[in-house]
Amino acid sequence: MDVLIIGGGLGGLTAALDLRQRGYAVAVVERKRYPFHKVCGEYVSNEVLPYLRRLGADPAPLQPAVISRFLLSSPAGRTLTAPLDLGGFGVSRYALDYFLFQLAEARGVVFHQLATVTNVEFDAATDQHHVALADGRQLAARVVLGAYGKRANLDRQLQRTFFQQRSPYLGVKYHLRLDFPRDTIALHNFADGYAGLSAIEDDKYCFCYLTTRQNLKAHGTIGAMQEHVLAQNPFLRAVLRDAEFLYDQPEVINEISFAPKTPVESHVLMCGDAAGLITPLCGNGMAMAIHGAERAAFHIDRYLRGHYSRPALEAAYAQDWQQHFGPRLWVGRAVQRLFGRPLLSEAVVGGMRHWPAGVRALMRRTHGSAF
Repeated sequence: MDVLIIGGGLGGLTAALDLRQRGYAVAVVERKRYPFHKVCGEYVSNEVLPYLRRLGADPAPLQPAVISRFLLSSPAGRTLTAPLDLGGFGVSRYALDYFLFQLAEARGVVFHQLATVTNVEFDAATDQHHVALADGRQLAARVVLGAYGKRANLDRQLQRTFFQQRSPYLGVKYHLRLDFPRDTIALHNFADGYAGLSAIEDDKYCFCYLTTRQNLKAHGTIGAMQEHVLAQNPFLRAVLRDAEFLYDQPEVINEISFAPKTPVESHVLMCGDAAGLITPLCGNGMAMAIHGAERAAFHIDRYLRGHYSRPALEAAYAQDWQQHFGPRLWVGRAVQRLFGRPLLSEAVVGGMRHWPAGVRALMRRTHGSAF
């Protein structure tokens, strides 16, 4: 096969659609079965819409929420608001990933669901990758694209540096119903964390927050932590009190690492969160995954058509990835350091509420242009 993609999230699915549209034989290995939920803020910047439309994957049939405004609150409830220059749309990963999967499968992408990659080896003599699955199957491909998300056992096998370091962060996500403006994405700060709230399809909302293991350990359960920590912010207190929660239990993910990663590891090109995770505070991870897929597909196409050697492919992709996304990740890490500590959060929100141009400039630094 031409291309094997490890991970069937947004980056993997859009790369599969792009490469299949270019005429290549593409397979995707996904450890779950569609459709499924993921811990994610579920807001997508409109910068991706021209590309999705070129792929014949316009999300309009999903009836996503149209989002054009931003609201930020400090732990004590001080707020600032700003328009979103590009705007965005809100749609659940459950619906969007399933939609893209169905399109890709109908167009000839081969899917290996409920399958886990245990090893990837590159044979320089044949210029081929050999990929082992947990069930004993062996797959071969000219190019392997890693699009498997924030953290996987494959990172250990590839001896990636960030995998050796413990991360203090965990993410929690609910879907809920609530009386809240559907054109607004809100970011509410609390001690050692922040929570995003925005509309998705079917009159539902995504409520997703990032906090620390220490916060959870101090209170014992997610419910107790929400009551004693998140609810100190009056906006979050209202959400927790008034919303209709649509899950019995939230989706939870541990060991979320914002440490720098590299876009190429052992001849595997990385895409989306596997290449680098922007802080959720910046609200642009989904768009970055899709844009990263577009850049990966472009360079893979150049290689498969004979315009690149293997070293040239890896060097060109790594340089392109850093140029497009490296500065955004740096800004995201810098911005995250301004929040989570109540006194500093209060000062930042209090100061920036009187500087709307600065707020918009900061948002532009973590977002791209339409592509």
